[in-house]
Amino acid sequence: MNTKEVAKKVVELARKQAWYEALDTLYDNDIASVEATAPESRGKEAVRGKIDWWVNAMQVHSFKASEPFVAHNRFVVEYDADVTEKESEKRQKCLKSVFTP
Repeated sequence: MNTKEVAKKVVELARKQAWYEALDTLYDNDIASVEATAPESRGKEAVRGKIDWWVNAMQVHSFKASEPFVAHNRFVVEYDADVTEKESEKRQKCLKSVFTP
């Protein structure tokens, strides 16, 4: 798959909230997930743990993913999520994810 095809598949799976399928079919075993408010996670099992946390901690009311913006071998996707964090209060999140090789 080229970058544009991977980007479209990431968005397709995100819109279905098919996080585990995306992890298992699209990402390298040495994946790194970096967030501003969380420590860096490396490897599929570490990222699977982050997905587990999200699935168990959040009640998702709506989840939208933009079309990917592809540039060379990288792409960006913007996510808008209306979620309730089960242990606190309802909030909306706007996330931008940068995907690089």
